Amino acid sequence: MKTTLLIMAAGLGSRYSGNKQTDHMGPHGEILMEYSIYDAIQAGFDKVVFVIRESMGEVFRQTIGDRIAKKIEVHYAFQEYDSLPGGFTAPEGRTKPYGTVHAVLAAKDVIHEPFAVINADDYYGKDAFRAMADCLHRMQGKHEQAAMVAYYLGNTISENGTVTRGVCDTDAAGNLIRVTETYKIRRDTDGVIKDFENDPAGVPLKENALVSMNFWGFTPWYFEAAETRLDAFLKSPEGDPLTKEFVLPALVDRLMHEVRLPVEVLETNAVWFGITYQEDKAAVQAALKALHDRGDYPESLD
Repeated sequence: MKTTLLIMAAGLGSRYSGNKQTDHMGPHGEILMEYSIYDAIQAGFDKVVFVIRESMGEVFRQTIGDRIAKKIEVHYAFQEYDSLPGGFTAPEGRTKPYGTVHAVLAAKDVIHEPFAVINADDYYGKDAFRAMADCLHRMQGKHEQAAMVAYYLGNTISENGTVTRGVCDTDAAGNLIRVTETYKIRRDTDGVIKDFENDPAGVPLKENALVSMNFWGFTPWYFEAAETRLDAFLKSPEGDPLTKEFVLPALVDRLMHEVRLPVEVLETNAVWFGITYQEDKAAVQAALKALHDRGDYPESLD
């Protein structure tokens, strides 16, 4: 029973000066996604798919891909405008990708088994990968099923600017019932976490609100469902054609309502941290060093 880890690494990192996907973070020069791959292999994953831009291919293979291929099966998928469904052509002046729904869809030809999805520039924690690996094994042979690792909002805030989070609602059984993509979240001067997207005074959010950090589990059914809805999104006149994006929390929320997609929320003791702003780098480096010092990781991940 094969399980795959898809890593979205094609993002432009507009709020971070430099290529954060390949920036050195660990005490021995490790890049952040190496920790996710190490944890995934330990949890039993046996295939990795990198979604990148084709222009990144050579440096990406030299930086990490060729080394990872010595430990686990590796494939590449390219998130480019020519991989959009229905032969859709991006409008003149469009420079950014169409979002995480398209990023995952770009891998449809190389994934035929249950798979997990993560960002390249986040640290998710060992427990998260173990929980997801177990879940993907339960999803073998099934179709309309999904899962998500949830984190507490208070543990995902940057001290250096606003963040975007998929704020989640669950039912009494702990299953996901709603994901609200929430923008411009930060901790206010009064210590309260607030959403500043539509209210300059900020709308208070709960410290222990569950949020999506784009750690999802899907069956191959995802590709059919995503292609249909991305095609409709691209053709819709709604939104700015130069900047609009279709993101995974929005797709999952739509599928839960349209086809009653069951989404299992995986509870773990995992700690998340990541890179949004250049100023986040020092804190991430310190956290990774502490994990090495504590013995959670060997001196070298190779």
